[in-house]
Amino acid sequence: MTKLNKTYVRVGTEYFKFIEHRLLSGDTIKILKRWNLGTIKHDESPEVWKNISKYDDFCCIPSHLNFQQVIGNLYNRYEPFEHVPTESNCEKSKAFFRHIFGSQYELGLDYVKLLLERPTQILPVLVLVSTDRNTGKTTFLNLLKEIFKGNMTLNTNEDFRSRFNSDWTNKLIIGLDEALLDKKEDSERIKNLSTAKTYKSESKGIDKVEIQFFGKLILCSNNIYNCVYIEPQEIRYWIVEVPIFENVNTSLLSELIKEIPAFLHYLITRPFSTTEQSRMWFTPEQIKTSALERLIKGNQTHLEKEIRELILDHMLLFDKTELKYTATDILNFLNGIIRTTRHQISDCLNQRFGISPHSPSTYRVYTQEKNLVSNSFMILEETKTGRYYIFTREMFE
Repeated sequence: MTKLNKTYVRVGTEYFKFIEHRLLSGDTIKILKRWNLGTIKHDESPEVWKNISKYDDFCCIPSHLNFQQVIGNLYNRYEPFEHVPTESNCEKSKAFFRHIFGSQYELGLDYVKLLLERPTQILPVLVLVSTDRNTGKTTFLNLLKEIFKGNMTLNTNEDFRSRFNSDWTNKLIIGLDEALLDKKEDSERIKNLSTAKTYKSESKGIDKVEIQFFGKLILCSNNIYNCVYIEPQEIRYWIVEVPIFENVNTSLLSELIKEIPAFLHYLITRPFSTTEQSRMWFTPEQIKTSALERLIKGNQTHLEKEIRELILDHMLLFDKTELKYTATDILNFLNGIIRTTRHQISDCLNQRFGISPHSPSTYRVYTQEKNLVSNSFMILEETKTGRYYIFTREMFE
């Protein structure tokens, strides 16, 4: 491996200086900062030029257990892994993961093992939710930050939505605490990032650059109903509801940090409990939870809720387990209840219910009419022709 200058390095035609950047915690991290050539000449003796390492360009190749700072004649911007796995006791870490993931404990360990050993593996968007505080969600983010250091970043909602993203597009983990990304455009960005192999990185005053992307999104939120917009057929999210701690331990994070070398050794020597069964490793069935279903339901639009209520009411009223309606039928039923259009109904049925209309053919529509003589209600059946949708009871269970 090429010996690196401890102060300066030249990449391409530009010079950079290694800076010890101090954090609020009191810790320091080493960063590369662009440095003016004239300043180096002013500050240093001529001897400094003999030891400056020169590289053609940057690259960003993630690795933790077999890290290389220089690959070919490229300088790797991925930061070295600081921890040395050591065999020891890590029972507190295992207990913490059992608390976070519950019955999905083994999947949670597999998730972090994949981050450690296979950082380029695509993984589902992990979302930790709870209405209560003191559950360990933020501690989980902080623990991962201590493990992966500068290769993880903690963002705000505004940071994530900003077009200037060069500060996080080369990170392994993009964490968001107090996440509230309930807009459709937020969902589209998350879905794009979750499976992207490349992404456009943009800095202020600098043109966009397409880079290799391997980031994993981890969100934490106290909003269990609509912290993120999720469509019904979405399979890219792993939503975990975290319970409250029975006993609060204010020293938990520091205790977990002490166990990091032992916990890493445990992860490395522990075999995977799952095998790769999809592009996101886990299958949708493995990571499906009631918390995911609640979020999907919480994201229902007013129109979707009215359509669901309408269909369920009609199934009960007409004693049917299957109904066939066109978008026009539904529009007529909802007249006076909600202001909408046939086009909006068609979009809702396609996107939120996941159904498409059948080719034009005959179908039966049931209506209720009051008999003025007997003062009772009669069920009437009418045959129509149109591009109808089929609604079954199973769709609403």
